Amino acid sequence: MLNQYLYISTAPNLSREEVEAILGASARNNPERGITGLLLYNGRNFLQLLEGEESALVALMVRIGNDPRHTGVSVLGRKAISQRSCPGWAMKRVLIAESVAGRREVLERELPAGLDEETRGIILNFACLN
Repeated sequence: MLNQYLYISTAPNLSREEVEAILGASARNNPERGITGLLLYNGRNFLQLLEGEESALVALMVRIGNDPRHTGVSVLGRKAISQRSCPGWAMKRVLIAESVAGRREVLERELPAGLDEETRGIILNFACLN
């Protein structure tokens, strides 16, 4: 059964290169694990949407929880889904613009159409954080 997880974490000291390395590893590893999703980073916090089989997501969340590059991992949502919202994204990075208005505009344009309204709202609210 497919599941979807949404979590946030704190990682205030990551360089752009470190974030790019995380995305690169996700893009390499997620397809073989059947995981899709998106990642946002605002310079201090991650918000990540993950989709896949429950066992694969649990294993990934254990790895994320043990990763010393970020702390305070908090699952905001976890639910069974009938289809993926991000089927073609091994891990899509959604760039966050400098201005809050710009962030919301970019996210409205970039977020997948199949994303449910509650999850979309949480992601858009995350865009307002500095």
